[in-house]
Amino acid sequence: MAQKKVFAGAQMRALRSEQGLTQKQLADRLDISTSYVNQIENNQRPLTAGLMLALADEFKVDLSDLLSDKSDRLLADLREVFADPLFAEQTPGLIEMKNLTVSSPDSAHALLRLYEAYRKANDRLASVDAAMANSPQTHMQTAYEEVRDFFHYAGNYFDVLDKAAEALTEELGLSLADRMGKLIAYFADTHQIELRLTDPTRPDMIRDYDRTARLLRLSNRLPEPSQFFQASAQLALLEQTTAINSLIEKASFSSAESAEIARMGLANYFAGALHMPYARFLAAAEDAQFDIDELGFRFGASREQVGHRLSTMQRPGAKGVPFFFARVDAAGTITKRHSATPLQFARFGGACPLWNIHRAFEAHGHIIRQLAETPDGNRYLCLAWSSETRIGAFHGPERRYAYALGCEVAHAPKLTYAADLDLDRDQNYDPIGISCRLCERRVCPQRAVPPVAATIHVDANRRTITPFEIG
Repeated sequence: MAQKKVFAGAQMRALRSEQGLTQKQLADRLDISTSYVNQIENNQRPLTAGLMLALADEFKVDLSDLLSDKSDRLLADLREVFADPLFAEQTPGLIEMKNLTVSSPDSAHALLRLYEAYRKANDRLASVDAAMANSPQTHMQTAYEEVRDFFHYAGNYFDVLDKAAEALTEELGLSLADRMGKLIAYFADTHQIELRLTDPTRPDMIRDYDRTARLLRLSNRLPEPSQFFQASAQLALLEQTTAINSLIEKASFSSAESAEIARMGLANYFAGALHMPYARFLAAAEDAQFDIDELGFRFGASREQVGHRLSTMQRPGAKGVPFFFARVDAAGTITKRHSATPLQFARFGGACPLWNIHRAFEAHGHIIRQLAETPDGNRYLCLAWSSETRIGAFHGPERRYAYALGCEVAHAPKLTYAADLDLDRDQNYDPIGISCRLCERRVCPQRAVPPVAATIHVDANRRTITPFEIG
């Protein structure tokens, strides 16, 4: 497979701006021509290996930041948008879309928001129940989608919160044996807040902070990792207000609802970082060969918490294996998605039915493995499992999800899950895609609809697994 060319125009412009240099001054320091710098910044020429090493030596640039093309996730979203028949007569080419994501990412994001508004308007018009158009639930879903995009395009890593949590861990000397007790004492001594484990006032209540009474109630029905996580999230809302407000302000959310959902998500991010401090967790992950259950045992965390934390190991200068992480409900809706890999998830519709996350519901309690290849030729080791949690008695509320965690196959030898797999045998890889309407594979036993960018042929006298053939 040919090595991928590295176009880094945006990164070069940002670096030059940070250093306060003109193109000529940058060219002189790198010992190249000014025209070459101009061509690189306009993505007309890729970076060479020698130039990347020169950037790393001269400006202490992290090479992994240059090699990872953050515009890929935006490009995948744009391709999904332009696959809509609405654009059948004026579909831009791949190079044109790539140029848009690299040169004008704000315009690309604006186009995504416009398309989402178009789809929602169509859905509302098609609804039999006209009241749905004005329902709070519909508006909140839009806000949740906006916040999911915020985390997605931030790479699911927030340095200021991550380092603050790590510093507090060291300050308090938190360890698995006594962390809850120390946190309770910290709330009392530092904030004059009583943290009380108590029977919930309603079955679905897990955390309730009474500011006037200076009382934080946590459900005593929660497992200890969840109690610690919820207490840590409340601590973030008390101590990380400035950092969280700054992140929310920079995001320029379209509604107050989105801002508050983001506030909750950022507080949860801090909680995860306090639960599993970056340097300590990364060292343990590498030592345990990224064994999810072993890491859960060492840090007193659930599989979901470990999987989510693994997907955030993207600190500049100390990056871990780049993982993708996703959560899917029983209806196949992706409710959480993060990817530090080239693999992207469908924004509009369900995920590929050949992806092993759908089989996780049938293998409850077990981690199942899959070697998969996407149409772009990238290969992945995919892990999936499911869980169901009941709060309260037999008739209490229950939540059921499936989870996916995976990495590019180049990193798979670092994982214990690949020890007995033949990563070099082509036949071991299942073909998967983003979604049926984007997948260009001609033959697929699970295809639900044809790809919108292709022509199809239908012959009533000839029937295959699918009732059409892709032209």
